[in-house]
Amino acid sequence: MRVAGLFAGIGGFELGLQRSGHRAEILCDVLPAAREVLTDHFPESEYHHDIARLRSLPSSIDLICGGFPCQDLSQAGLAAGIQGERSGLVAEIFRLLSRRKVSTVVLENVPFMLQLNRGHAIRAITAELERRGYRWAYRVVDTYGFGLPQRRERVFIVASTFLDPAEVLFADEVHLARPQSSIASLAHGFYWTEGRGGLGWAVDAVPTLKNGSTIGIPSPPAILLPGGEIVKPGLNDVERMQGFAPDWTIAAERVDRKAVRWSLVGSAVSVPVAQWLGKRLAQPGKMDRSRLAQLPSSGAMPKAAMFDGKRIHSVRISADPLGIRPPHLTDFLDRSEGTTPLSLKATLGFLRRTRTAKLKFVPGFIEAVERHAVAMGALPDDMPRRQLDLIAA
Repeated sequence: MRVAGLFAGIGGFELGLQRSGHRAEILCDVLPAAREVLTDHFPESEYHHDIARLRSLPSSIDLICGGFPCQDLSQAGLAAGIQGERSGLVAEIFRLLSRRKVSTVVLENVPFMLQLNRGHAIRAITAELERRGYRWAYRVVDTYGFGLPQRRERVFIVASTFLDPAEVLFADEVHLARPQSSIASLAHGFYWTEGRGGLGWAVDAVPTLKNGSTIGIPSPPAILLPGGEIVKPGLNDVERMQGFAPDWTIAAERVDRKAVRWSLVGSAVSVPVAQWLGKRLAQPGKMDRSRLAQLPSSGAMPKAAMFDGKRIHSVRISADPLGIRPPHLTDFLDRSEGTTPLSLKATLGFLRRTRTAKLKFVPGFIEAVERHAVAMGALPDDMPRRQLDLIAA
C-alpha cells in the first residue's frame, strides 16, 4: 500500500509498514525535531509540516496511519478527552477523509481512552468511521510480546472499506505469560519520579516509555538490577526498546536539545507492532468467530471490539498477537555506554515519596532502593532506618 503517515513522529508506524512491503509517500509532523529524523530516514517521501494545512491527500494513497496525540486521553495526562486541544487533532484525519475516502485507516493511541468518560473517545472515533462506511476493529496490543523488554500497551484501530479489519487484528494470538517478580534474580523497571500515588512498574522490562514532562524534561525509567545497582537506560537503549536502530533520532539534535530525543522516542509507535500490522494488511488471516461476545451496554469499552457492518461485538483476545519473549532486561541493556546510576538526589526523593504513600511494594524492593542510596554515599550501611528516613525527608 501507498501510505500517508500523519502525526508521524520519528516514523515507527512507517518503518514497520515499510518492512512489510508498504511505502510512505507522505509524512506529516509539526515538530521540527521530528522533521529532521523523518527526512533523514525517508528522503523520498513528501514531507508536510502541519496536518491542519494539508488540504487533501492524493489519489495514490491507499492507507492513512497515525498515532494521534494522546495527551488528553492518557491516565498521566490532562484527561480532557477527545475534545481536548491535542487529542482532538484526530478530527483532521476525518476532515481529510471527507475530501477523499482512503480505503484503509490505521490509528494508535493509549488504552486509557477505553475507560475515560466510559470510552467516549473510542466510541466517537468509531462512530465517525461507521458514518463514512468503514468496517472497523480495535485491539489493545503489548510491545512486550513482540520481543522487546518494554511493557507498552496501545490501542490499534483498523478501518477499511475493502478488507475485513477483524482478519487483520484478530488472526493472531500467542499469549505470553509475564514473569513474576524476583528482586534477587531479575531486573525491575520503575519510574523514580513517582512513588506517592502510583508506580510505573515492570518485571524484567521497563514500564511504558514516556514522552517526558510538559516542559521538556526527559523522564527515563530506572532499572533495579539483580545485583542491587539502580541505573537509568541510555538513549540508544530506549531507541532499541521501541524497535529502532541506535541513534535513530540523532538528527533531531541539529535543531533542538538532546533531551528532545527522549520525548520523540517515548511518543513513537513500536516498530515491530507496525510491522506485524503491515504483514496482516498485505495478507489477512482468519478470525476465530467463537471469540465474539456481547458488547457491554454501559461503562468502559472492552480491550478488543469490532464492527462487521451490522453489529458491534466485543472480542475475547489477549494483547499478544505473536508472543515473542524478549531477552532478559539485563542482557538487553548496553552497559558499555549509555546507562548511568540513579543519582543520590533522585533516589532519596523517591524514598521520601514512598514514605507517605499507601502503595504496596514488592517485598525487598524498598530495601534494595535504600541499599542503593547507601552505595551512592548517603550514609553508612549500619545507620538505623529512622535516620535514613530523616535524610530522605
